[in-house]
Amino acid sequence: MAQSSAAPTILRIGSRGSPLAFAQARELRDGLAAAHRIEAGRIAIEVIRTSGDVIQDRPLAEAGGKGLFTKEIEDALLAGKIDIAVHSAKDMSTLLPPGLRLAACLPREDARDAFICRKARALKDLPGGSVIGTASLRRQALVKRARPDLLVESMRGNVETRLRKIADGAADATILALAGLKRLGLEKAATAILVTDEFLPAVGQGAIGIETREKDDRTRELVAAINHDETMMALAAERAFLAVLDGSCRTPIAGHATVSSGRLRFRGMIVRPDGSEAFEAIREGSVADAALLGADAGRELKMRGGPDFFAHG
Repeated sequence: MAQSSAAPTILRIGSRGSPLAFAQARELRDGLAAAHRIEAGRIAIEVIRTSGDVIQDRPLAEAGGKGLFTKEIEDALLAGKIDIAVHSAKDMSTLLPPGLRLAACLPREDARDAFICRKARALKDLPGGSVIGTASLRRQALVKRARPDLLVESMRGNVETRLRKIADGAADATILALAGLKRLGLEKAATAILVTDEFLPAVGQGAIGIETREKDDRTRELVAAINHDETMMALAAERAFLAVLDGSCRTPIAGHATVSSGRLRFRGMIVRPDGSEAFEAIREGSVADAALLGADAGRELKMRGGPDFFAHG
């Protein structure tokens, strides 16, 4: 992003280059500019290509799982090439690299999934044998659990690419995060919204995580001004849940927390990859105990599922 010599850059945001990632980076930039009454042009957005963007020939679970969309951005942050890393929170590793921290979150967008199909109005209406295209193991497992008569095939690409593939007939339907559609102004592409009671979202879905260096007090203070406390608390519960389960792209895990009037409600789920079995746990309590509630739910499911739960599929 070109900068005027009269307006030197004071902050550098690192982001992936996809349309959705760039929309999220602009949302962060504009929020910071408004909060601190500075020109948006003084905050640069640096596009960084990640391993997840480069690898297109196989499912990400086979290439290393979580962190593939964040590693190169985090490397740039640690090296001082950028001041802030902005991520879709569901892409962030449960254990961040030493020296980095999740410093803030923007207000969460709708965390639900969207069903996209030209042949049926709802997942339940698809004829048996129809093909669902999705690279998410969580979505694959939940589809198989709800509709074992459907076929599931891997489908990768950014939001626009996957919408185009459905339009071209590469699959009968797909499932995308509603938050991404909304941020790109493509909400009308959704055929139906999948309610969380039936289709639990991924940990962090709809949330934008803002990562800084642990010792960069100046930047941490700047982003603190735009932190959304409720989203941060919900994410604390969800990420603690995932950390206990050692979750990655290889494990079908879902988890979602909501906050209201100082109270947090969390629901977590583990599903066999073939959808044949699932366990879930619910916790409610004070937002001050967000991480404890999520971790406790994780321990319950780890015990109920047993060590071989994900070995079958």
